[in-house]
Amino acid sequence: MPSHADRLRALRDQLAKQGLDGFVVPLTDEHMSEYVGGYSQRLGWLTGFQGSAGSAVVLADKAAIFTDGRYTIQVRQQVSAEDWEYVGVPATSITAWLEAHVPEGGRIGYDPWLHTRGWVDETRAALAERGAELVAVEANPIDSVWSDRPAPSDAQLSVQDDDHAGKSSAAKRAEIAEWLGERQADAVVLSALDSIAWAFNVRGDDVAHTPVALSYAIVHADGTGDLFVEPGKVTDAVRQHLGNAIRIQDRSAFAPALNAFAGKRVAADPERAVAAIFDALDAGGARVIAVRDPVVLAKAIKNPAEIAGHQAAQARDGAAMVRFLKWFEETAPQGGLTEMSAADRLQAFRQETGLLKDLSFDTISATGPNGALPHYKVTDESSLPIEPGQLYLIDSGGQYADGTTDITRVMPVGEPSAEMRDRFTRVLKGHIAIDAAVFPDGTVGAQLDSFARRPLWEVGLDFGHGVGHGVGAYLSVHEGPQRIAQPYYPGGQSLEPLRAGMMLSNEPGYYKPGEYGIRIENLVLIVEREIAGAEQRMLGFETLTFVPIERTLIEPSLLTDQELRWLDTYHARVLELIAPQLHEEERRWLEAKCARIA
Repeated sequence: MPSHADRLRALRDQLAKQGLDGFVVPLTDEHMSEYVGGYSQRLGWLTGFQGSAGSAVVLADKAAIFTDGRYTIQVRQQVSAEDWEYVGVPATSITAWLEAHVPEGGRIGYDPWLHTRGWVDETRAALAERGAELVAVEANPIDSVWSDRPAPSDAQLSVQDDDHAGKSSAAKRAEIAEWLGERQADAVVLSALDSIAWAFNVRGDDVAHTPVALSYAIVHADGTGDLFVEPGKVTDAVRQHLGNAIRIQDRSAFAPALNAFAGKRVAADPERAVAAIFDALDAGGARVIAVRDPVVLAKAIKNPAEIAGHQAAQARDGAAMVRFLKWFEETAPQGGLTEMSAADRLQAFRQETGLLKDLSFDTISATGPNGALPHYKVTDESSLPIEPGQLYLIDSGGQYADGTTDITRVMPVGEPSAEMRDRFTRVLKGHIAIDAAVFPDGTVGAQLDSFARRPLWEVGLDFGHGVGHGVGAYLSVHEGPQRIAQPYYPGGQSLEPLRAGMMLSNEPGYYKPGEYGIRIENLVLIVEREIAGAEQRMLGFETLTFVPIERTLIEPSLLTDQELRWLDTYHARVLELIAPQLHEEERRWLEAKCARIA
């Protein structure tokens, strides 16, 4: 197997053959997905980076990899400093780096199926200022040198029944048609995989841990649609479910179909549809409306069936987590556990529910120094033994037909230090501040972000990731458009107004490089709050995740009376929901974990 240095050399040779002086390598696919299938893992193949967000630029004499604060340590562990410059975003963008390093007259290649038109326009203009050119490639040069590149998944689609979806596909498409009518548009292109899955009430198995199918769709003003997907992936049950109003076409027919809208008004999302889609619509004479995909907001605001399903999934998943935490507390001190074996045991507890479809992401099973890597991915090679004196962080989730879960807990192995207890309690205070927040309708996530950071800021500490992301309904564990994060957070949509029915994670943390990491994560639902005398509509959060928060890591003297009441109330609810699912010994353990905090 060629080394990553060999791969970089091979790519440079290929660029020279294609008459290019450089190439941009994003970590995404032709649907602008965050999580991608193996065939699209070009950045990881080229560099060795295993994070879920990043990009690279390769020039003839230098190369750079771009990551945000979540991966500052990880990228240095996985990517060779001899071959790559580490660049932090958003402080430095790919465009700004290229502008500073591109040779005069240079030709920088990009794959138009992997970038937005906004990025292309901005970067093309910046390079033109340097006398350089941004060049669209017909064939991605990495694919030419990646000899064992996996083929796209051929997994079949499945039906997401109306009981779980809460609304039929026909009803959803009628709402999209109404949206098109309001804009006097003839059709909308759907290219985001979770938008297609939600609109057509189908799921897939083409991307690890995200139940989506590789496809494109066009929905027309009459509510009919075209679904572009490999025909062998469509079962008779799915065909019957879609009905006559949906025309199923080969995925390869999508690009030519975009040329058939001459004179028609067609909507496409500038953030989620790649540049090649806009180029094809323009070439065919369509009048393109650049506007957000209408599914994005509809999907984010959960309907009653989706909320009820999520609550059922959370209760089931919570019991599996409690069994795992009990097992861990009893087993870890004996020695012999590793990050990988602990992750495998948690997955087994979830599988014992009989309803687990998949994990919702690669489990972050991290002990000691690996816990300080917020998005650490355990492998057989990286897995550390879990030893006394460490903090063990487990961030995990399950995919169930009725909901997607995501939870983080931290457990000590032996007696935690005073510093560990202090930091954990400050993170808990930030978590409580978010959970208890009450805010006016129309508040954006960026306005709440500092609530979670204040207890850390007060002693000169912070953490380098957002506070909360949206969550899908048996879909992607990371779902927009809502987010709680600082306004400049990479990829963040923290200026999106928060609306009742949206789900979010609540996950402040603290990370001490080389020693340990702390994160406390629950999922929450935005609900309307009735406040006596309120002169405007007010919102707040309803907790969805119920698993005990480790009491031996809490320093009660740092908590206010109000925070102590929150913690006792939360644990009483954990006991109420989870205890009935447990055996007697498990219930006794849970009762002790949920006892009032002194």
